Amino acid sequence: ILDAKTGEILAMVSLPSFNPNDSSQRKGPGLKNRVVTDLLEPGSTIKPFTMAKALDLGIIDLETEVDTSPGSIRVAGNRITDSRNNGVLTPLQIIQKSSNVASVKIALKMTAEEQREFWADVGFGQSSGLFLPGENPGFLKPFQQWTKVDQASASYGYGFNINLLSLAHAYMAFTNKGKILPLSLVKINELPEGKQVLNPEVSENLLRMMEAVVAPGGTALKAQIPGYRVGGKTGTVHKTYRVGGYQENTYMSLFAGVVPISNPDMIMVIMVNEPSRGVYYGGSVAAPVFKEVMEEALRIRNIAPDEVVDSQ
Repeated sequence: ILDAKTGEILAMVSLPSFNPNDSSQRKGPGLKNRVVTDLLEPGSTIKPFTMAKALDLGIIDLETEVDTSPGSIRVAGNRITDSRNNGVLTPLQIIQKSSNVASVKIALKMTAEEQREFWADVGFGQSSGLFLPGENPGFLKPFQQWTKVDQASASYGYGFNINLLSLAHAYMAFTNKGKILPLSLVKINELPEGKQVLNPEVSENLLRMMEAVVAPGGTALKAQIPGYRVGGKTGTVHKTYRVGGYQENTYMSLFAGVVPISNPDMIMVIMVNEPSRGVYYGGSVAAPVFKEVMEEALRIRNIAPDEVVDSQ
């Protein structure tokens, strides 16, 4: 969990964990801080960045319509599909319905350099600067090595890897009027110089799109918090083998969320590795964690509700 305006890390949790007071526990998987040591392909949690850059460049606008029929697209012989045929979608609907096909079509309107450099601007593939033990920043190929397939895959979060802290940090581009500040493990009294990566208007538009993800018709209804406007993006990612390729029926479930939308206070990113019980979609597994934790966090930080209640 990050402070959405300052970049301060409010909480960082990795399970299984260990009790540092018990020397017998100082071994095994509990020692890893998975937030920074484990890499993942972020999947659909990346789609807001594809959309944001295209809007920022003026390649599309809020009224642009993208035809996703018949629910699939071929790029250099590779078939990319949606879970269903969503037909014609606006940018808000693309994020709400999480369309791979639309994300690919929009990404291919950009150059590989424009897309890849924006990924670098938001911090993907770079160190957090916090010198955390075992931190692995991931890998982002130079744009000169990107093929059409790389560009298409990257638009919906495949073909590169990052850690979870990096993903949370990048979402600051949406919560802080397009500006990303350095991360901090300690309370800061004076805001450092940030980096403007998006037009403030574009970041505001993306918050509204992510709010639609948590509204009826979106993929994260279980992230709703009574009294608060919530926004976010789900992700459901196939796990990779060490030697390449993807494991069948083995997933990571993700949710990146922001609350409250009217004046963002916190960013929370959750990843559940190999959820069991037959349910693995980010909206079903990770989004409820966001709701439970954030309800308490909002109370602790004394954040006022911002949802307008219809009195009729």
